[in-house]
Amino acid sequence: MLPSTLGDLRTAGLPRRSVKDEVRDNLIRKLQAGDSIFPGIVGYDDTVVPQIVNAILSRHNFILLGLRGQAKSRILRALTSLLDEQVPVMPGCEIHDDPLAPICAACRSRIALEGDATPIAWRPREARYVEKLATPDVTIADMIGDIDPIKAARAGLHLSDEMTMHYGLLPRANRGLFAINELPDLAGRIQVGLFNILQEGDVQIKGYPVRLPLDVMMVFSANPEDYTARGKIITPLKDRIGSEVRTHYPRTRAEGVEITSQEAWVSRGALPVEVPPYVRDVVEEIAFQARGDQKVDRRSGVSQRLPITVLENAVSNAERRALAAGESVVVPRVTDIYAALPSLTGKIELEYEGELRGAEQVARELVRGAVAAVFDPAFASVDTRSIVEWFEMGGELDMSDMAPASDVIASAKGVQGLTDAAHHAGLPKRPAAPLTAAAIDFVLEGLCALKRISRAESGKLTAAEPRRKRAPERAAELFDEEELMPPGRKKYYN
Repeated sequence: MLPSTLGDLRTAGLPRRSVKDEVRDNLIRKLQAGDSIFPGIVGYDDTVVPQIVNAILSRHNFILLGLRGQAKSRILRALTSLLDEQVPVMPGCEIHDDPLAPICAACRSRIALEGDATPIAWRPREARYVEKLATPDVTIADMIGDIDPIKAARAGLHLSDEMTMHYGLLPRANRGLFAINELPDLAGRIQVGLFNILQEGDVQIKGYPVRLPLDVMMVFSANPEDYTARGKIITPLKDRIGSEVRTHYPRTRAEGVEITSQEAWVSRGALPVEVPPYVRDVVEEIAFQARGDQKVDRRSGVSQRLPITVLENAVSNAERRALAAGESVVVPRVTDIYAALPSLTGKIELEYEGELRGAEQVARELVRGAVAAVFDPAFASVDTRSIVEWFEMGGELDMSDMAPASDVIASAKGVQGLTDAAHHAGLPKRPAAPLTAAAIDFVLEGLCALKRISRAESGKLTAAEPRRKRAPERAAELFDEEELMPPGRKKYYN
């Protein structure tokens, strides 16, 4: 039974700690027990997490620096797991004062009047986290506080009375965590207002000699490019932030696949969804290709949200096909990734060369590069010459992303070696038809990405012809076809 009055709280003898000590002690217990510090955060175990742990053990306020989509906000919000489940507070107090050591004038007056009979409340850990997105229009009054003439008039108080203060976000985060996202976007004069809380641990409300010794742990996030783009963190403020931790994108495709699998909405409920591993790899490889492409602005970064939204959109296209064809399982194909281009183009910022080519054309090139990067090592030991020869002998396939699995399999039976090659995509012994169709599609898209066969907008698949043998006018025609090709149609030409 939790204490309900100040007297009960004093009798219970609960230890009093600052927020930083509280977070530090709970972190130590997690480390000793071998528990995960930040569940759901993938790829940071050997890099970012140890630096954050060091900052907390040092009782530092810290900042996370990294490009967009690097889980900075998620990490900050996960810090609440290091707070106690609940702490005693003065009921009705705007700054959630500690009943044993109140700093608010109203709370001190109430305790002096009611003594040990003063009622207390308990504040859960989730309510002790306050987050503010920094924007240029944020004022000192929003962040710290200001005089409230209306409060003074209603209570019949003089404006110089401490009871007329209106507290801002920072005092209201007292005895908790206060996070500021995108710190460089905060105006310089507002950043100056944070000096005292970071160094001396208190704030001064405008027009008052009263100093409030707040108990707050402050954490920040920022994009390092913002130092020279939209704004910057002023040097004195950076000097007062204890630790600067750099985040990063997944270092391996496997890490990226794990993150995307964790975050993407794939289980739809209407029909079971089975995503082939090579489709997940291709989706993830698109982000890796984009981060290394000269046509994409590397300073802006390529968010981890890109593969998440692309996978969700590809699954949706597969779901649409399965519902139309009456299939019992949803299996996305590589072709469905082309149908997901609308979820890709908005996630990349282009350099001048990329702007000239256009976002959709750059996105198609990224998908092709990703397919080639996944297909080539997986099929390096597979003999696909018979498939290429079939096309070179004049064979053609006309396929659509909406073609039912049965149609894809029937078309593939006429291509020598295609069905056998598809089984090297990791199919089970008795695969469902949509899985086989997806594997066949992967082989065709892989050969296209490696330029062994070619694709055009008419939906036909034919043999590839070396570009140096094409007439200039035909080469231009084929380039235009690629530019205009609908996502759901493909044609491979000689």
